[in-house]
Amino acid sequence: MAAHEGVPPSWRPILSDVLATAESRRLGGFLKAEEEAGKHIFPPRGERLMALALTPPEDVRVVILGQDPYHGAGQAHGLSFSVKEGVRIPPSLVNIFKEQQRDLNLPIPRNGNLTRWAEQGVLLLNNVLTVEEGQAGSHQNMGWEAITDTVVAAVAAQPTPCVFLLWGSHAQKKAGRVADLHKEHHLVLTAPHPSPLSAHRGFLGCGHFSKTNAFLESHGSAPIDWKL
Repeated sequence: MAAHEGVPPSWRPILSDVLATAESRRLGGFLKAEEEAGKHIFPPRGERLMALALTPPEDVRVVILGQDPYHGAGQAHGLSFSVKEGVRIPPSLVNIFKEQQRDLNLPIPRNGNLTRWAEQGVLLLNNVLTVEEGQAGSHQNMGWEAITDTVVAAVAAQPTPCVFLLWGSHAQKKAGRVADLHKEHHLVLTAPHPSPLSAHRGFLGCGHFSKTNAFLESHGSAPIDWKL
């Protein structure tokens, strides 16, 4: 599978240069070899670029960065932190929902499918877009990072005000620097990762959802309806 397979038309001009690099070609070769070796790669083909498919560049109003996809069968479907309906909600997403409930007085959702957010302009992007079953981080440094760096840089360079929600040091390192270059018209909010290991250190209580909507409304944009 080529790394560029299924790139939505709206993102192709942004990604054309990076997809033509030797690094991206190696990524495509790596994924093809892994699949031919019988390894289970998540998310499945057709869902790996779902974040881009659901949120065109001109529609991005919020960016939430994850690290790599969930590595359990049936979980990952191309959106950071999200799982398909019927799949048990992972602990980090449970804490995200807890903070929403505290911040916005929303009910805890019964499922973890965040597609509705993506359709409103929330770019749910992972740093690495594939993973081997049961092997967290297994596709790091294989070429995805250059592609997702390009996506983040393109969003940061847009004139439309955008909110970057950077949870945990990984997201802060990836997007913080490029967002800071354009922060005069963006809002960059940071907090510890929502993982149970760190959420109590400041994610719970951060108020990022209400702060995001206040910023969007102050710039003439509709708030995100976070309710699922």
